[in-house]
Amino acid sequence: MRKDLVLVADDDAPILRLVRTKLQADGYSVVTAMNGREAVEIFERERPDIVILDLMMPVMDGFEAMQRIRQMANTPVIMLTARSGQADKIRGLDLGADDYVTKPFNPDELSARVAAVLRRAKGTVAPATQVLKYDRVTIDLNNRQVTVDGKEVRLSRTEWELLYQLASNAGRVMLHSELLSRIWGPEFRDETYYLRTWVSRLRAKLEDDRENPRLITTFPGMGYRLESPSEEG
Repeated sequence: MRKDLVLVADDDAPILRLVRTKLQADGYSVVTAMNGREAVEIFERERPDIVILDLMMPVMDGFEAMQRIRQMANTPVIMLTARSGQADKIRGLDLGADDYVTKPFNPDELSARVAAVLRRAKGTVAPATQVLKYDRVTIDLNNRQVTVDGKEVRLSRTEWELLYQLASNAGRVMLHSELLSRIWGPEFRDETYYLRTWVSRLRAKLEDDRENPRLITTFPGMGYRLESPSEEG
């Protein structure tokens, strides 16, 4: 069986070795690049299944490399960055990145993100066809049904639309503007307070403790992510 091929691009040699070693140990084939231009060339030649792309690299930065990759294919991309600024993460997500990991990071977390993004890319979490199962919560996208501990939870139309968008993109950070535009329309894309209200309502129905949520994660200044399910049907 063919192993998934991961392209890792980072100008920090120790990090490159660390990531390569971890991913190879987890069963992936890995090719590496030390700058954005080399990453684009390798991508065009090797056509990897997923790309891990550092944003700050010489010759060509990760932003430009991601744009060029997106012109060639819709291959999933995980951003790797030492920057804590939200603007860079938002820019990367706007350019089409599927997820991001901030340095310093745990190699196990990065490998888990790679697995989750690949599952989504291969269609194991497809809108309107899947049942997503968590510890206490089950989300049936096809039948528009949500249960907590086996008991059906009634959601309003807006609550369901919000959950549907998050569940259809489980494991991916969805930007405030993305959620607002899809659910309420483009004229609401800047009304983040509106979104906070509905996320709070949804958490009240699904989370054990909405003040310390484990299902729907907040990314301050960016958006929300429904965590990847423990089981998919």
